[in-house]
Amino acid sequence: MSKTYTHICKGTCSRQVTIELDDNNKIVDIKYLYGCPGNTEGIRRLVRGMDIKDVHDRLIGTKCGSKSSSCPNELALAIEEILKN
Repeated sequence: MSKTYTHICKGTCSRQVTIELDDNNKIVDIKYLYGCPGNTEGIRRLVRGMDIKDVHDRLIGTKCGSKSSSCPNELALAIEEILKN
């Protein structure tokens, strides 16, 4: 049975990211609302099947140019919220 979480993004072109997890905290799928289509689809393909802790550790702190965050960083922040609960 999968669980779905939604994170509201801040400081990025994407507005939110929705994460679907399986019972072992592996990513089944992610979907961004807005953002750069090629980049968000690339992230989506790369993280499918990965453990959320591994995804977090690889993506946290990623910046997009002069912006305070990025789509990958927002995914990592969403994972932090999931891990806290």
